[in-house]
Amino acid sequence: MAAPLRKDDARQAATEARIAALALPKGGFTGSARAEALARLGAMGLPGRRDEYWRWTDPAPFSAPDPAPGAAVRVDSPLFEGRDKVRLVFTDGVFDAGASDDPALAGVEIERLAEADRADIHWAKALYGVLEADGQEPVARPFAALNTAAAADGLLIRVTGKAARPVHVSYRQAAEGSDAVLHHVIRLEKGAELTVLETGTPAARSNLVMEVDLAEGARFHHLRPQGRALDRATITHLFARVADRALFKSFTLTANGRMTRNEAVIRILGDGAVAHIAGAAIGDGADGPFHHDDTIFITHAAEGCESRQVFKKVLKHGAKGVFQGKILVRPGAQKTDGYQISQSLLLDEDSQFLAKPELEIYADDVKCSHGSTTGAIDETALFYLRSRGVPKEDATALLVLSFVADAIAEIEDEALAADIVARIEDWLSRRKG
Repeated sequence: MAAPLRKDDARQAATEARIAALALPKGGFTGSARAEALARLGAMGLPGRRDEYWRWTDPAPFSAPDPAPGAAVRVDSPLFEGRDKVRLVFTDGVFDAGASDDPALAGVEIERLAEADRADIHWAKALYGVLEADGQEPVARPFAALNTAAAADGLLIRVTGKAARPVHVSYRQAAEGSDAVLHHVIRLEKGAELTVLETGTPAARSNLVMEVDLAEGARFHHLRPQGRALDRATITHLFARVADRALFKSFTLTANGRMTRNEAVIRILGDGAVAHIAGAAIGDGADGPFHHDDTIFITHAAEGCESRQVFKKVLKHGAKGVFQGKILVRPGAQKTDGYQISQSLLLDEDSQFLAKPELEIYADDVKCSHGSTTGAIDETALFYLRSRGVPKEDATALLVLSFVADAIAEIEDEALAADIVARIEDWLSRRKG
């Protein structure tokens, strides 16, 4: 009888099996970055439940060589319809030119990774995998390294002025066993401005990386309502580098989904820069298993900068939410203003919220705070609304919208924020009774 594998041996075997199942692209300007990422992945290995930042989320759906079979295929109802934007569609992780608008309408430089990577020289060579590699310290992010090594498609976007229209990246799932690995690289030059919208379900299982590099004075807005397919498993990684007086803002809405983990690593490197990241998750375990994890790491490495982390989760029928957020203030990052709040609203006694807020400060002239709360719906407010003739389901919906309002307020464009509110109202209305 063969001896049982030790934990380290088991992790190595799982990592080797995962790598062996990958279809690794070859050649092009990403070649060296892919090789380095594959070496990083092999050295660190896939995560396990004993890893500090994975103890509340099972990495198995992302570690398995193949996605779970039988994932539901669903076409989401349209979002941001009627808005002036340029839609670029990916179906099962592959760019769908026939369903997409002309990228030139955005007034910025946009290319497909799959096509641009045929060349040896490209502006994205200085960025592809670079922010991901930097983001591996001090916390290892193996699935991001896997993405850099294996991504076959994505968008390369370079902006030198103000984009004429938002870029809308629309994901569609057509095959039940699809497995999407997409990598986007975005570079905003000095003073440039861009809004990126992401919607839909990329695949039964998806691994997405977005690297965003902001030059001095650039302004980047990111809005991501994640698709509502019940049986999807999604992991996303948002890496950002923010220069002097640049602005980075990102908001994510997640409704349903078996397993979702959204990671963000933001490095504020320039004086006077601002970085805000926010999210709202609404999950009903009656639809199927719901597990949602936000893991955020913001580093302040310059003077007079501001960061905000605002995350709200509404959970019912055994849904589970996780928040792991950190603010790191490096020596010399004086006049830092860092704020972090994570809150959950549990609509029954079966749901669970787990939070790990962290501050690590090495400067003495800063203003940093964090807080985390978990609670039930306000019975006094509910009684007040019902006593004035509002039905219980409508009163509950109003209180849920009030609860997530702080996160939605991080969206600067009021029209886009209204679309997000409408999506939440739609989700709530379908769960009345």
